[in-house]
Parts: sequence; C-alpha cells; structure tokens
Amino acid sequence: MTDHAHDLESVRDATERLLTAVAKLDDAAVGEPSRLPGWSRGHVLAHLARNADALVNVLEGRPMYADAQVRDADIERDAPRPLAAQLADVRESAARFQATGAAPADWSRTVELRNGVVDTAARVPFRRWAEVELHAVDLGIGYELEDLPQEFTARETEFLTDRFTGHPDVPPTRLTDGTRVWRTGRAADTSAVTVTGTPSDLLGWLAGRRDGSGLTVDGGPLPALPPL
Repeated sequence: MTDHAHDLESVRDATERLLTAVAKLDDAAVGEPSRLPGWSRGHVLAHLARNADALVNVLEGRPMYADAQVRDADIERDAPRPLAAQLADVRESAARFQATGAAPADWSRTVELRNGVVDTAARVPFRRWAEVELHAVDLGIGYELEDLPQEFTARETEFLTDRFTGHPDVPPTRLTDGTRVWRTGRAADTSAVTVTGTPSDLLGWLAGRRDGSGLTVDGGPLPALPPL
C-alpha cells in the first residue's frame, strides 16, 4: 500500500537537494539549454513550480490545469526569470504542496490528473517525487540517473512498466537488471523481448532520458516506447 506520508518526506528531501544544487548556478546558467529539447533550465524550473501548484489543484478537487495552452503559456512566461526568482518560486510552490499534503484527507479517494488520467490521492506524492527527481537530472548540472535514490529508481521503473503494460504499440517485453524482473507491453501473443541493463539504464530508457544504447536486447530489436 502506498505510504503517502513517506513519499511527502521524500519529495521534501528531493526538493531540497535540487534547490541546493540550483543555488550554485547564476542567471546566465539558468538561461542555458537543459537536456529537454527546446527547454532552458529556466523552463524546467518554471515547470516544477507550476506542477507543484497543479498537484495542489488535484488534491483539492480542481482541474490540474485550466487547459494545455494555459499550462504551456505559464511555463513560457516564467522561464526567463533570474535565478533568485526561480528559486523562490520552486521553494514556495513546494511549500504549498507540502501544506496541502499535511492536511487531513481521505487518501484513498480517486483524483483526476491531466488528459483524463485518474489515480488514488495517495499516489500523488510519488508522482511529484518523480517530477522532482527526473527534472533534476534534466537540468544537466551534475545530478545523474545513477544518483537517484535506489528506492525511487525501483518504484519508478515499476510505475513506468505498469504504464506501458497492455499498450498495443509496445511488444511483450521482459526487463531485468540481473536481479529483478519486470514485464510490460501488450499481452504475450509472441515471445517476449528481453531487455537487460543496470537499474539506471533501464529507468533512463523507460523515462525517455536515454536511448537504450547501454542495454542488451535478446529476442528482437529494442522496442520503441510511446512518449510519456
């Protein structure tokens, strides 16, 4: 069963690590490209702040974003800000998310995210944890997939394999790091492709952060994954 209180603490710790690292940058570095195509580091930081507020909306029963255009416009508006403003916004929006998470609530209730996706409220803190950890890597400032907490890597791998399970465009796929095994893709109407690699390389491929060149594939080509 998901422990939302544990995940909220993990979000807090991840946010503090990110803020400490970003504080070492300067205004020019914030405007430089991130690892996400078309986004500067400022775009990533603006997205993190607006995502925290969006998840507050989810937990309080409002639409996550007014619409996709507003979401994108807010990020574009906030991306060019100087470092001090970015840091303050990420910190303050994170505090609002933590305050909402600390309020008494029915964590078993169903909530709605973007694009009609539904989940239990208890899983929202983990979703925020994923945003903070993966986007910390996307900033390209020295925090890599190998630096992610082992618990997070294992759980996010499980989350993403679940996400692709049953997807008609993903062939039956078996993933292993040599110790653990995950299965994903459509029902096994053919022999499964086996993808083997380190936990970081497997997660990087599943999350669209690595091209899979560090993986070993048996039984067919490396499957092409749909965008997240």
